[in-house]
Amino acid sequence: MRIPAHSVCTAIRDDIVSGVFERGSRLTEEQLARRYGVSRVPVREALRTLESEGFVTTRRHAGACVAEPTEQEAADLLEIRMLLEPMSAARAAQRRTEAHLKVLRGLVRLGQERARRGQGEDLRSLGGWFHETLAQASGSPGLIALLTQLRHKIAWMYAVEQPAKPVESWIEHGAIVDAVARGDAERARALTALHTERAAAAHRLRRPERVRTSQHAVNIASARH
Repeated sequence: MRIPAHSVCTAIRDDIVSGVFERGSRLTEEQLARRYGVSRVPVREALRTLESEGFVTTRRHAGACVAEPTEQEAADLLEIRMLLEPMSAARAAQRRTEAHLKVLRGLVRLGQERARRGQGEDLRSLGGWFHETLAQASGSPGLIALLTQLRHKIAWMYAVEQPAKPVESWIEHGAIVDAVARGDAERARALTALHTERAAAAHRLRRPERVRTSQHAVNIASARH
């Protein structure tokens, strides 16, 4: 069975983001095919996709390598996110479905509960799901794709400190959902702009380092993607 290139792409991207592959390190088709238990064809396609996303670069005489973004490029990502997240929320207010609202409200309830209990690791995951769902509610495939790519790259380049007052952060999430539910695009945009600006202040540039993890072959784990 041929393994889809998008599954290989996800696996390589995850390993880049987690630090398994250091910035600047070479990525050979043979090495990656062996690591993920696939042929070189989906690896080649995956590397092309990752190059278009900015995770991989091609160097003369070296071939594919993990990209080495500058501090300015990293700062630009946060600024772009601060522009796109409010746009996404405004569109969500106009296009969301009842299913989107149900999920968003459920995440807010869980987030507020975990925040009161001080369960930080749960909050990180819930926050990611909240913003992913808000983007999905925008009904704009192009915007969703851009925000998804931004989240991956920001996670790669930045470590995020937990909010000093997590309960207040989740109150902000709740206010955004209320505005989206009412169809108030401008209020959803304004609240999200304020929220993302505050969140940006908690981001700290990562210093490149190797993080060793154990990975399963893609042909075993591909069902998860």
